Amino acid sequence: MSQNKSSDSSYDIQLLRRVLVYMKPYRRAFVWSIILTITMAATAPLMPVLIEYTLDNYILKGDTSGLSMMALLMLVFLVLDTVVRYFQTLYTNILGQSVIRDLRSDVFDHITHLRLKYFDRTPIGRLITRTVSDLETISDIFSQGIIQIVGDILQLVVIMGVMFYTDWRLTLIVLSLMPIMLIATYFFKRAMRSSFQDVRTWVSRLNTFLQEHISGVSVIQYFAREKQEYNKFIGINAQHRNAHIRSNWYFSIFYPVIEIIMAIALGLVVWYGSRSALEGHTTLGVVVAFIMYINMIFRPLRELVDKFNTLQMGIIGAERIFSVLDTDEKTQNNGTLKPAKLDGKIDFENVWFAYDDENWVLKNISFTLEAGQTLALVGATGAGKSSIINLLSRFYEINKGVIKIDGVDVREFDLNYLRKSIAVVHQDVFLFSDSITNNINLLDTEITIEQIESAAKSVGADTFVDQLPGRYDYQVQERGATLSSGQAQMISFIRALVHEPKILVLDEATSSVDTETEELIQKAIEKLMENRSAIVIAHRLSTIQKADKIIVLDKGEIKEIGSHQELLKMNGYYKRLYDLQFNSVGI
Repeated sequence: MSQNKSSDSSYDIQLLRRVLVYMKPYRRAFVWSIILTITMAATAPLMPVLIEYTLDNYILKGDTSGLSMMALLMLVFLVLDTVVRYFQTLYTNILGQSVIRDLRSDVFDHITHLRLKYFDRTPIGRLITRTVSDLETISDIFSQGIIQIVGDILQLVVIMGVMFYTDWRLTLIVLSLMPIMLIATYFFKRAMRSSFQDVRTWVSRLNTFLQEHISGVSVIQYFAREKQEYNKFIGINAQHRNAHIRSNWYFSIFYPVIEIIMAIALGLVVWYGSRSALEGHTTLGVVVAFIMYINMIFRPLRELVDKFNTLQMGIIGAERIFSVLDTDEKTQNNGTLKPAKLDGKIDFENVWFAYDDENWVLKNISFTLEAGQTLALVGATGAGKSSIINLLSRFYEINKGVIKIDGVDVREFDLNYLRKSIAVVHQDVFLFSDSITNNINLLDTEITIEQIESAAKSVGADTFVDQLPGRYDYQVQERGATLSSGQAQMISFIRALVHEPKILVLDEATSSVDTETEELIQKAIEKLMENRSAIVIAHRLSTIQKADKIIVLDKGEIKEIGSHQELLKMNGYYKRLYDLQFNSVGI
């Protein structure tokens, strides 16, 4: 979004309205917050009035019994005021935290439904910033922002009304300095808006850098890049610091200006009020009350700027959050088909695909895989093998052509049903920081521990699982750091099997295991592929020789298609690849 658009007041109001929509389920907390805020504003001048009355009618007249009664009354007021402030703070914080809980849930749900294409160009650190720190600024809209601003404005109106009623001359003296304060506030507000934009920008960049470099710390250490990456971090961290210093610099100018204005107002009130009291035009109690009013007026005005800045931060956070929620890059789930039975026949008909809508990754791909058959995809890196399986599950949408399962366009199936029917085991295994059980069933309560144990035995994974502390309750660290790559791969394979898919996709699924483990998996695969359609991507041709059909891809095009023996007889791409691999190992 453009800076001009962000700074437009009508646009800010629009953002606020969108945030306030999330407040509707919590009307009770909102109503109580407003009632208590109004109560605080209405009773704000009561203490100066009580002091004025006590000074003029009891202290100066030496009435000790009346003084005791007024002291007790003031104590009761202070207790009640403390209780009101407690509940007002409580309800505004409940309101704010409830709103961001719902908003954060919506953001997370939205992000998890976005196409993979969105994540290809969006840094993960930026999304983390949106979901965590940007949302916290929205919470402050309720706990320290809009409700508090309304309360301060009401308090100013009530206090000035009481001041005019008490002594209009002293009131005009105090208000004569207000134009200077309003001008200072105006320029401060404009400067802080820009400053806060810079702060949020560098927070996002800092989070992005940290997320990427902590995740890739092994690469940094492998290539001894610690010093160079540290220097990059120093630069980003310095910009982050400078942005905060600029915002604090504006505060360091604004607050002394307000204090000076307040001191001048106080001096004028003491000078003029004392003369008036000596001349009998007013009382000493009024002068003392006005000294208290000055603090009660300038303090909310000063805090209004703080709260306005809090509101601005919340608006900037809301702008960033809604920019994510407004991202219309979800895979459209317009399909409704959920057939009770899926045979698993796959048809690609003249499929064209490009990640950027320009550079074709797949060009006019056509093939048929009969139900229960195995298809192997081979070719150099970048040939388009992984793109084919991503398109089958609709992680990306094709540009031209059609993909069918059992003769039905994949877009006609319910998206969740489609993806549950296709199990994918990737080369790069991702495991969550959770138990082995939860990493396998993915919190699907319909999958029993007996099914998990049975699947583990079928691939020979039960041996290493039984040796782990707690067996299937063993807590896997982030990305499976405490497991070997082969063990992690085995868990991902079990994960695919227990969901009982009709179509099985193996994307270099045995590349991270040793020869002995690979033999175990190959035996399990042969058994499990019965009555299942399977697509296998493999660089090692020894693992796909029994495939019913092999497709050789090159630069997004099908160069050859046939069985292992048929392709060898063609003496083409596949034969050269076969000779290269097997001759290199002396076969």
